[in-house]
Amino acid sequence: MADDPVAEPEEGALQEQWQNPGPEEPPEGDDSGGRPRTADAERPEPNEKEEDDRGYDDLRRVLGQQTVHNNFYASVDASGAAFGFGAAASPGLAPGSVAPAEIDEALRFYLDPRPCFDEALARLRAEHIVVLTGRHDSGRAAGSFALLRRVTGSDTGLRSLSPANSLADLAASRDIKPGQTYVILDYVGETHVDAVQAFGIRRLSEELRGKGSYLVITAAEDTQRRLALRDYCVPWHAPDPLELFHHCTRLPSAPDVPADLPEELLQRVTELRRPADVIAAVAGLAQGPEVALKTLRDSDRELVRNWFHKEPAAGDLLPLAALAFLDGVPERTFEQHSVQLGAHVRDWEQTGEIPVAELDGAGATALRGVVFRQTRARWKEQAVGLVRAERRAGPGEDPGRSERRIVFHSPRIRELVIGELHDLYGYELWYPLRQWLSGLALVDDLDVRTEVARGVALLARHALVEVDENLLQIWSAGISCQRVTTALTLQFMCEDAHLAPQAWNIALGWADRKGPERAVTSAMALTGRIGSLYRLDALNWLWFLTQRGERMAFAARRSLVLLLQTAEREPDRAVFMLRYVRTRIAGTPRRSTARSQALRAAVQLLEAQQLEGPGPLPAALLGGLPGGARHLGSLWTSVLLSVCRRRAVGALCRTLVALRDDPAGVDVVGELGETMRAGMSPRQWGALRKDLSTALNHPEFEIPGARRLAEVLLGSLRN
Repeated sequence: MADDPVAEPEEGALQEQWQNPGPEEPPEGDDSGGRPRTADAERPEPNEKEEDDRGYDDLRRVLGQQTVHNNFYASVDASGAAFGFGAAASPGLAPGSVAPAEIDEALRFYLDPRPCFDEALARLRAEHIVVLTGRHDSGRAAGSFALLRRVTGSDTGLRSLSPANSLADLAASRDIKPGQTYVILDYVGETHVDAVQAFGIRRLSEELRGKGSYLVITAAEDTQRRLALRDYCVPWHAPDPLELFHHCTRLPSAPDVPADLPEELLQRVTELRRPADVIAAVAGLAQGPEVALKTLRDSDRELVRNWFHKEPAAGDLLPLAALAFLDGVPERTFEQHSVQLGAHVRDWEQTGEIPVAELDGAGATALRGVVFRQTRARWKEQAVGLVRAERRAGPGEDPGRSERRIVFHSPRIRELVIGELHDLYGYELWYPLRQWLSGLALVDDLDVRTEVARGVALLARHALVEVDENLLQIWSAGISCQRVTTALTLQFMCEDAHLAPQAWNIALGWADRKGPERAVTSAMALTGRIGSLYRLDALNWLWFLTQRGERMAFAARRSLVLLLQTAEREPDRAVFMLRYVRTRIAGTPRRSTARSQALRAAVQLLEAQQLEGPGPLPAALLGGLPGGARHLGSLWTSVLLSVCRRRAVGALCRTLVALRDDPAGVDVVGELGETMRAGMSPRQWGALRKDLSTALNHPEFEIPGARRLAEVLLGSLRN
């Protein structure tokens, strides 16, 4: 039996295994799978495992705080949304079906932009595929839905495909079904050479035409310059803002519009570039023209621009630049790190280099002669309206230990400040600032690194290539602190609907043949928001990593646990993940290494603790997940019939202990028992009864109520 990693136990074997665990079952935290180790090279060095453990502990803390504080602590700025939907609710952003109601909502204020809509419609009817290129805030997504509705004349839903899909691979796959409509939003590009791409896209066009299906892709402006896609691209632009404004005001759902609108309001509408801003102005009319005009004036943007227009001295500018990446940390911590930024600037000046702004003649503000005189009282004068001081405790801390923190008045002001810093200042600021950020990515303080990641994610909206090449690529291969900061940055990038595909593509690029450190970083990044958006693709890649080297496999299993922990309050995602693992186990051959790896992943899910508080995760899922008993029962049955059965029995006992006082505990445990019994033979069921009876005599589980639930589970603990 020791030679068979997945053999079914004989009667009584479970009891024997609990009382005297053999060497084939790894202890908690051991990732060897019970296999003998013949060389040190076959296992990670202890310091590597400790580093990865610390990284996942940090990631778990941050993801837990995000869940408690409703998605990354703060509200999501949807000002960049197109045609009325923001990053959190953008239909089609996550791969999967897009319901007709979601499309209706996206097209509620839609107006065809001419003549690009007509050109795109003609191209789609002829080739069954079209690529809309242009600014991400020009309404490309809504345009893709409108084109597909127009060409099919149907209100049926459509399917969104992953933006990381290779079009050549898509043509060769079986994913294209007859009579369907598809969309790929914010396409991130190909890995094949142009000749292969061109052949694959022609083949995809033929496949779509033959099946009567259609595909619309939205992509960045530079996509139209790529040879392979050039013949399928149509440059897209937003409709005329004044035309869109009048169109929206004439809709039945529009608010009452006064006959005489202020001239300033109409003038400001003509200056808008984003359809979302025009729609916001129309919505403001419901509260009167003055409210709409206030929305158009964008007081936050004007406040930030006016502050920078005064060309602040370095003593004022550098603290604000530091705060853009350290918003909300304790003031004493902020002072320490902001002084270090001044030191980086002075060190750079001493090199005698000429700023890039001076070389190319650009009028960027120089930072010569830094005199860093930070005082706490100075904030009242140096950033009026942008920054405030407040007292509060950190996440999970005693309110009595609150302390002063310097914060921006709103998340939007923080984003605008980073945008102005990027637009106005050149190498003389950003070189020392990047050096400073790289130093912060190494500190032990997780709150500091979390805010750095949040700030870098905001910077990526303006300088994605710079962030990727100068920060993320370096940090992803560094020590645990850097890799966690990188993973968090990619998570925060997903708050922007148009950066989410780029974050996914960056994370995916590290998963294979980029070294174990980057593979572990990739596994970390595929948890949280990325795993929620690209759930099937993320699970597939994590499952792929479980079949790789020992260190990568261990990280991938930890990431799978984190994905299930963060899905506790999302029933559909939790069910999807449990079904995925069940399907993977069922699809692996018995007595195979792949099945052994799958079972080890499953047992870690059964042993997981809740992310938000104490207690086993399976107990929470059984009580709050529709069909949870059926899915978890299937997993438990599979693991109980493997060499990991002792750990599975321990997880089952802990779950029973946690459910002993739950009013619904008897019902869910009874359903769990029915599912497990259906998957076992009478001999295996008897062996489990004996084993569970023995385990419940252990002091950890010998708690009133647990044995009663065990009897509900098994019918009886006696032979």
